[in-house]
Amino acid sequence: MNWLVRRDVLDVARGGVLMGIVNVTPDSFSDGGRFYATERAVSHAKELERQGALILDIGGESTRPGAAEVSAEEELGRVLPVVRELRSCTDAVISVDTRHAAVAAAVLEAGADVINDISGLREEGMAELCAEARCGVVAMHMQGRPETMQDAPSYEDVVREVRGYFEERYDFLLARGLEPEQICWDPGIGFGKTAEHNLALLSNMDKLQVAGRPVLLGLSRKRMLGAVLGDAEQGRAPLSTAVMTVWGHLHGAQIHRVHDVAECSRALRLIRAAEPFVR
Repeated sequence: MNWLVRRDVLDVARGGVLMGIVNVTPDSFSDGGRFYATERAVSHAKELERQGALILDIGGESTRPGAAEVSAEEELGRVLPVVRELRSCTDAVISVDTRHAAVAAAVLEAGADVINDISGLREEGMAELCAEARCGVVAMHMQGRPETMQDAPSYEDVVREVRGYFEERYDFLLARGLEPEQICWDPGIGFGKTAEHNLALLSNMDKLQVAGRPVLLGLSRKRMLGAVLGDAEQGRAPLSTAVMTVWGHLHGAQIHRVHDVAECSRALRLIRAAEPFVR
């Protein structure tokens, strides 16, 4: 299973690929704006690469539940300097977490390899832009918008409905010129879903590989972990994310978007060492 990411083709068939999160926002739920300044963001990204991240995901808009949308101009002012600096000093795959075509166009010109879009490339011109650039794309499922998505999420069958969304997106993206190898799916853990919805998706990820495309799992430090444990602080601890990253690896996710790269890398190395001996 290959993923075309513009300058390279990643073999993700074995799984365990880590995408390190670099939030360039003043209001992230996970790090409180610690890496808002360009210099700090670049330094943090390079440290995540050293710890084992093959992909660095730069985000300039918080999409936590209840977050308000920021303008494309403001978002671009946050992420573009980071992308430019990273492209000059690393060969890592650079991803940008954006739903704005104007932002995507600028960061692709600056050397980004992947567009990670929580809206599934819905903004006008986004799909065509990514098709022309031949960049990797992550199309995520989200019910509603970040401002309201956790108000009252409801599904008759969350696994079937998320799969159906990916099937619709696949046809949409191919019709606009994308190659199948460019596409990766993200079920959107915590985006318009209850803890029960999230757990159902985590237990059925093999059913979400529409058209044989890889699945990206983004559950790092999510509220769901704290809800399951009955302890919000422990849910944000690296151990909780590492355990569920291993679960995801064993049940159909190829790529893992995480904050705590070192811990997740060690956990995946341990579990993968045992895999050749499974009978």
